[in-house]
Order: sequence, then C-alpha cells, then structure tokens
Amino acid sequence: MSGFLAGLLVAVLPLLAAGFWIGRRTARPASLAGLGTPVEHATFETLHTASLATPPLRAGLTEETAGKSARKLRSLLGTDALCLTDREQVLVWDGAGAHHRTEIMERLTGPLDTGRGEAFPLTCDTPDCTVRWAVVAPLTVDDRVHGALVACAPRESAVLVRAAGEVARWVSVQLELADLDQSRTRLIEAEIRALRAQISPHFIFNSLAVIASFVRTDPERARELLLEFADFTRYSFRRHGDFTTLADELHAIDHYLALVRARFGDRLSVTLQIAPEVLPVALPFLCLQPLVENAVKHGLEGKADKCHIQITAQDAGAEALVVIEDDGAGMDPGLLRRVLAREASPTGGIGLSNVDDRLRQTYGDDHGLVIETAVGAGMKITVRLPKYQPGVHLTGRLTPR
Repeated sequence: MSGFLAGLLVAVLPLLAAGFWIGRRTARPASLAGLGTPVEHATFETLHTASLATPPLRAGLTEETAGKSARKLRSLLGTDALCLTDREQVLVWDGAGAHHRTEIMERLTGPLDTGRGEAFPLTCDTPDCTVRWAVVAPLTVDDRVHGALVACAPRESAVLVRAAGEVARWVSVQLELADLDQSRTRLIEAEIRALRAQISPHFIFNSLAVIASFVRTDPERARELLLEFADFTRYSFRRHGDFTTLADELHAIDHYLALVRARFGDRLSVTLQIAPEVLPVALPFLCLQPLVENAVKHGLEGKADKCHIQITAQDAGAEALVVIEDDGAGMDPGLLRRVLAREASPTGGIGLSNVDDRLRQTYGDDHGLVIETAVGAGMKITVRLPKYQPGVHLTGRLTPR
C-alpha cells in the first residue's frame, strides 16, 4: 500500500506544481482582489472539497459514509448525478435521475468482476431527465473490488471518464487507509486480549490460593479479598469502551495491590500521591495496571527483599503526569529497548510494549513511555496524558461496587 500511495503522490504533485506555476505566470492580481490567480483559486477549491469528503471515507464504505461524502465527490466532478455502490446495492444517489438505480446495478456486474472502468448510455423514458450517460469507476482495496463510483451526465465525455477514474482512485486510497486503521485497531484489541490472558492464569491462580489460605483462619479477610478479586477481574475483563478515567484505572490498581499485599505481606509497601484534579482525565483502558504489575514483578518476585512502589499523578497544565517507580531489580537498558521494539519477549514483556504502542497510537509518538532503569537500580516509568485529545472520550462507565 505504501508504494501505491507514493506513486499517487508522485503523479499528483507535479500536476499541482505545474498548475501553480502556470497560474503565477498568468496572474491578474487586480481582477481577483488578492484571492490569487484563477488556477490557484481552482486548485484551492478542489483540494478543500476533497478534504471535506475525506473524514467519512476514512471510516470505510457504508451507507452512512457514502451519504456524507457523495455530494462533495459530485462537486469535484461537476456532474448531474453521482452514486456510490458496494457489490450488492447503491449506497447513495446524489443528484438527478435516481430512477436509474436498478439499471446501474444491473450494468455493474462486469466492472465489479474485472475491476475495469466502463462507460455506457442509459435508457430512459422520462423526457426531462438529464441523466443519459454513466461512467463506472471501480473502488479497489488491496486488489479487491469493494464497489464503484458512478458519475452520470447528459452526454458522453472522455474528460469525465478520466476524471471519474482519478476520483475513484483517490476514494480507493481513503478506503485503503480505513482498512489499515481497522487492521491496526484489531491488532491493538488482540493485544489487549493477550494482556487479559496474561493476567488470568498467573494472577488468578495466586490470588485464589491466597484467598483459600484465609478461608479457615480468617473467613472475614477471605471474604474481603474475594470481593477485591471480583472487582478487579470485573474491570479487567469488561467488554465496552476503549477508554477509562484515571480514577477508574487507579481504583482497579487498588484492588490489584490489595491482593498482592495479601500474598506478600509487609514485603511490599506502596505510596500513592494523587492530585484530585487529574482523576477525571481519560486514558486508554488497561493502560496503567500492566505498569504496576511490572513494578511488582521486578520488585518482589524471585527475591526475598522488601520492595517499595510509588505511584504519583500530578497536574502538569495541559497534561496529567503519572509516574510509577519501584526500587526492585531493574532491567538492562538494551534489553528494555528490544522489548519495546518487540525484538525480545521476556515473560510478561507484552505489557510494556502494548502500553507504549497504545499511548503512541492515541496521543502521538512523543507520548510513549519514558522509562529510566538499570540493572539493580529499580525502574521509573513516566506517562504523559493530555487532558484533551480528539477522539479520546468515554463511551461507557463501569459503575464501581
């Protein structure tokens, strides 16, 4: 796909540059009152119209997205009518001649099967219908035809055939990017499931063993721990919402630490310093808990020493600054780099790389994990969470017990 996009840019940019140069050479500034030359103005209008059609198409080819983009696409081509189809039906018809829907779909069998454009006359018994000719341009993603763009006009036009083909290729690029976005989202969801699976066997077994140890000696303590366990697993395995609040994530971490303390006793001490004003900040679901689990794993398991974990969340203007620090075994910086790059996968390593990837995808590359560590020197992980980011919002809330 990257080669296709690069080729498209190579083909389009010289045309825009040539148009800009010609416009500059033929400029008549006085007649346009500072709005630029006719070529510059036309180029701007074309790019602006295309940009307005882009957001819906980046969500894929559906009736809703087609309906939002069809009018802008028809404006680009300047035709009497335009329709977008999938392989089964007309998704939207914009302009005159909507009674040609059935005929259009009947004529699409060949283009949809071969992936080649086609132009043909339309049959019509309506005297005042201006739609007499159709140009079909297939919409393809990864060499698979997903549908077609059909431009309708009063008469045959070679220019319209070429223009419809170019617009269809541009639409296909947007659909290919939408497919890439969906694939990336599916990958992230799969890794969240992997995180949950990672939590399940190891943590669940140890937690249930600890609870069982209190059943006879301290039934009330066993009951409290069972409720902590139920609340933590309920949060970790919830099915709705890509994002949660810092308050809910810390609430789940508190349940997790209660179970860990029951297992390790006074070997573990935890200090929390949380600024109340950052509690409503939204962040990717199950984002901080794996970092705390990493601190416990490297701080306690496999050694007899005590471990101290400090969790702070501070207001830093436009961001919330979350720091998770432990005084445990630490990690070799070279190994850490390989873990984050997915070149090495020690036990539980998916936690750090998954969280780092999701933060970068959500907020940009400059918001990945900042990790300070060395062998025997513990680990300090810093997370910067913007208080506002387009697309980051809560789609549902899990009501605490």
